[in-house]
Amino acid sequence: MIKFRFGAQGDLTAPVDDRLTVGDQRVVDFLAKVARKLLAPAVARRHPELGSLGYFLRPAELHRAIARMQRDDAITFPRGNVFHVPPANVDTIFVYSWALSALAGNHNVVRISERSATAADTILEALNEVLTDADPVIGRTQRMITYGRDDAITAALSRWCDLRVIWGGDTAVEAIRKHPLRPSARDLTFPDRTSWAALSADGWRAASPAARRDAVVGFSNDAYWFDQAACSSPRTIFLVGTDTGDVRAEFVELLLEVVDQRGWAVDAAMAVEKRVNAYGMAATGAISAMSFPANAVTEMSLTAVPDAPRRWIGAGAFPFAEVGSLLDLVPAMNRQDQTFSHFGFTPSQLREFALALGGRGVDRIVPFGQALTFGSIWDGYDLPHEFTRLTTIA
Repeated sequence: MIKFRFGAQGDLTAPVDDRLTVGDQRVVDFLAKVARKLLAPAVARRHPELGSLGYFLRPAELHRAIARMQRDDAITFPRGNVFHVPPANVDTIFVYSWALSALAGNHNVVRISERSATAADTILEALNEVLTDADPVIGRTQRMITYGRDDAITAALSRWCDLRVIWGGDTAVEAIRKHPLRPSARDLTFPDRTSWAALSADGWRAASPAARRDAVVGFSNDAYWFDQAACSSPRTIFLVGTDTGDVRAEFVELLLEVVDQRGWAVDAAMAVEKRVNAYGMAATGAISAMSFPANAVTEMSLTAVPDAPRRWIGAGAFPFAEVGSLLDLVPAMNRQDQTFSHFGFTPSQLREFALALGGRGVDRIVPFGQALTFGSIWDGYDLPHEFTRLTTIA
């Protein structure tokens, strides 16, 4: 059974006469009003991650995305019908994906997981409040629904769409791909990804105490907002330099302070799972030591860089490894790697690292605190272009 969460009820796959254009002002106005709702202080206090989403939906950001969709050598049109299947563990990602597609003028159906958290409910509440006074075309062309494991519904929406956007990992991608698309349609997939953090020992020592603390605050936001389960959440921390013991100790000490002040906690079930995973790594010889200075922080010493885990260990579990330079990490990176967050490196060091990777791994290199900041370019895809189609005239 389908539960309509946003937009007009009715047959999801029936033809809709309404036509939107790329950068349609009705969509821009709607998203801008949603941004104001999400940026309200009361909402930001309850769900800090929604502040980033609200910023992304501001008119200035929307017009930047529209500008990316325009071309000098072709006319840009909406791709058509788009079916989004976002993940359950990151309950804001569906808005980023949908908003860019709506901005491109597409008709969208978004399947929202039954397991989505309270932040998703807050977003849907804001969307429906703004929908009340919005142009009726929004409700007729933009729908968000929830339904259980119903292959018939998924198959019908897959046949309806021109583009299917699948988030949530390898298993989700494989399960959804069992349902065929029309020959002219295609998939845009976001499978399992792993993200890392790197800390320059020299850069840390040269930084002021305030800058160090700010870096740890940013890192903690990256790690704890989604219980370290987002694809861009940092897991292993690479300490780059020599004799990094003092840097690691100070970093962990500051992290403990920040986590305590922010009130971030790990529930009992997650804490047990984290310990089981950590001891499992120890049993394989991947880690040589571990400590549990707090329930929300687990510190581990990796035996070797290639042992850095690509699977999720648990909220607040941080393996550490020491390397001489960023270039030493290049052989360990692969196409599964997404975000590389950093502190203390020079722009030339980061560029040298990216060039050495040669596109074989790592799609984003960002400072601590920006790992979860969504951008129009994600997982190596230019999303404003992915959601449009081109007509050329010669």
